[in-house]
Amino acid sequence: MPTGAAASGSTLNPIEIPLGLYVHYPWCVAKCPYCDFNSHAGQRSDEAYAEALLMQLDVALALSAPRPIKTIFFGGGTPSLMPPNLVAAVVERLQRQDRSAPAEVTLEANPGAVDEAKFAAFVDAGVTRFSIGVQSFNPKHLAALGRIHNPEEALSAIAAVQRLGVRLNIDLMYGLPKQTLAEAMADLQQALSLGLSHVSWYQLTLEENTPFYHRPPPVPDDDTLAEFADQGRALFAEEGFERYEVSAYGKDGERCLHNLNYWQFGDYLGVGAGAHGKLSDENGVWRYRSRAQPAAFIREIQSGAHWASVEQVAASDLPFEFMLNALRLSEGVSAERFVAHTGLSLSVIEQSMQRGQAKGLLQQWPDRIQTTERGLDFLFDTLELF
Repeated sequence: MPTGAAASGSTLNPIEIPLGLYVHYPWCVAKCPYCDFNSHAGQRSDEAYAEALLMQLDVALALSAPRPIKTIFFGGGTPSLMPPNLVAAVVERLQRQDRSAPAEVTLEANPGAVDEAKFAAFVDAGVTRFSIGVQSFNPKHLAALGRIHNPEEALSAIAAVQRLGVRLNIDLMYGLPKQTLAEAMADLQQALSLGLSHVSWYQLTLEENTPFYHRPPPVPDDDTLAEFADQGRALFAEEGFERYEVSAYGKDGERCLHNLNYWQFGDYLGVGAGAHGKLSDENGVWRYRSRAQPAAFIREIQSGAHWASVEQVAASDLPFEFMLNALRLSEGVSAERFVAHTGLSLSVIEQSMQRGQAKGLLQQWPDRIQTTERGLDFLFDTLELF
């Protein structure tokens, strides 16, 4: 974890940088053909995994003390398969170290791998927000995506969480194999009819090292996808949702606080198989990761080696890493945040910002770092400036 010589010119004060906690649960019922996350179908070893994960968490919390943990996010894999007592144990670890209560504790759920009783058990364990992977309400498209749930199970899961009175997001995808514009809008209209206040609506991408990448399904062309996006954003706006990030839409000010910390280049501890973390100290910004294979992760923790790799982010890489996150936000970030979270001077990005303004991709600065609407739509081109 953080150690080494001070970065040249670093002015980081880590206590002022918000800190989140990501907890990875690597198992799922079946691996979806589009998924490139660290997920593994098959036999689970929950007891050994929980023991290793909590050992790693204890070390991470000790190294980051006394900084408060602002948010917790249980991701996967399929975290709704995990025993609720593991969620409770993670939350209790924070309480044991006299950390302040997190403002948000999110758990991802697969509608085909959870029921109302288990949702309630997770809430009792400390979860305050669920993110349900619906992806589509169309049975044809769910089958094409390899999802294990059906539309009725998705609707049942949403209703169960709403009855519990906790915060809720659903993930919905567009640009699916053989999907028409009418089908994509029907999915979105159904989602927007359910009384939700947060929806993550994102385009299917064919990621490397996935079956979809090696055997691409027939997906809509770029012009059709652009029409999907335009009509979808109009639907969100009609229903009072704000697009506050590339793929995130909130109503009445609803935001995912954990993801917001990522996008604002905050710090986060990552524990569990394949988890990545980012932690700042007076010497600079550090990234670390754990072994991806659950069995290898367990063995490594048991041997006393807590991370597979630890590296300091070079000062020359920090502007791009910061922008890779911050420019996803519609409202951008303050210029002061760039200085506070990288330890660098604004002068290192001045020329890039000016080029972006000239191309119509970035708004006027120096008070704020923010894309134009065009810059957000063509984010890859905007990021190439840095």
